[in-house]
Amino acid sequence: MSKKIFLNENDMPRQWYNIVADMPNKPLPPLHPGTKQPVGPEDLAPLFPMELIKQEVSTEQYIDIPDEVLDIYKIWRPSPLFRATGFEKLLDAPVKIYYKYEGGSPSGSHKPNTAVAQAYYSKQEGVKKITTETGAGQWGTALSFACKQFGIDCDVYMVRISHDQKPYRKIMMNMFGANVYASPSNRTQAGRNILAKDPHATGSLGIAISEAIEMAAQDANTKYALGSVLNHVLLHQTIIGQEAEKQMAMAGDYPDIVIAPLGGGSNFAGLAFPFLKHKINGTRNVRAIAVEPASCPKLTKGKFMYDFGDTAGYTPLLPMYTLGHNFSPAAIHAGGLRYHGASVLCSQLLKDNLIEAQALQQLECFEAGVLFAKAEGIIPAPEATHAIAQVIREAKKAKEEGVQKTILFNLCGHGFVDMQAYADYFEGKLTNHEFTDDELSSALPEVEALQPNK
Repeated sequence: MSKKIFLNENDMPRQWYNIVADMPNKPLPPLHPGTKQPVGPEDLAPLFPMELIKQEVSTEQYIDIPDEVLDIYKIWRPSPLFRATGFEKLLDAPVKIYYKYEGGSPSGSHKPNTAVAQAYYSKQEGVKKITTETGAGQWGTALSFACKQFGIDCDVYMVRISHDQKPYRKIMMNMFGANVYASPSNRTQAGRNILAKDPHATGSLGIAISEAIEMAAQDANTKYALGSVLNHVLLHQTIIGQEAEKQMAMAGDYPDIVIAPLGGGSNFAGLAFPFLKHKINGTRNVRAIAVEPASCPKLTKGKFMYDFGDTAGYTPLLPMYTLGHNFSPAAIHAGGLRYHGASVLCSQLLKDNLIEAQALQQLECFEAGVLFAKAEGIIPAPEATHAIAQVIREAKKAKEEGVQKTILFNLCGHGFVDMQAYADYFEGKLTNHEFTDDELSSALPEVEALQPNK
């Protein structure tokens, strides 16, 4: 049976960790798409509360977590760390496997760690409504919950393929009082433009972001919230890794390898960044592996360049590994990983060889998720299966080399409302998607023209 390691709520971190303070190469600034000059607070103010803008550009190593946010965190935090002894036995390899379980939150994932913070800062500035996008629905559910805690209305633009595949996620958002719209929709110009080209468009996170931003920009009492990618979002998630550090110490252990899925970057950053601090400072040598779907391989096959964070081009230009803002990812069940770009921070860390990236096919990932459920009794979200599949690869490698390894991964959410994905897997309806050079070459020329030296 698995061994569970709990923290007392009094031991919960009181600050978020900002990796920018320790990065050897600071991230390049976001640029205004018209002037190609760095954007200032005034450019972001129509969309974000000023306190979040300050966090976005901060170089302070630690930022205090407000007491009101900590009080809500205590509903599910600190989250448990497990030693996966059942999984270790199944793999029969010289590895110790630990996982941080974020599925106990109100949304069933790690997403409320930033949703609560963003809703809090919006409330402090008198915001009446927040608009957002969501892929698989974890982020939309988290923000719906967070907005309800602070009496803020919430509109969610949900990627259409996930809206259709995951109806229970929509119901969860409705339960928390949010309005949910399948994206692309006819509510926005961005959505109408997409539907005019393809009335049956399955949508993407980039399109949903465009719709949410367009609606927020029209109303002074409305702000926009992003569930990943931006610096302040990754910052809020670092409570995961800081807790895990304390729990690993309680276990008398330390990871050789840290693994987490990467869609935009918040999941991976949340667990890995506090451990990377020690790698950057030269006190520990940990491998941090970001795992993405082979059908949307921005880290492993994309290019590092300036690109929009959304499809319509409403965001500033961000320096990141990207497949192109017009890239349309395959309709895989891991909807939270179907994003064309990676966060600025994760992109810079990969560029500097401080982290690694792997791209995996969905059949391998679902097989891993089923094996894990049998061994550990938790059904993982499709996104989380990517981390589990990479754990299996690392365990096999350790066995082949005869080397003892300690592995820590982020089980970022449960799959209890993703059962249709598993039904499709068992019924043989899922297929792998081979990403082609043609897909990349068709999406990037438009991005090349956006570069500041063009």
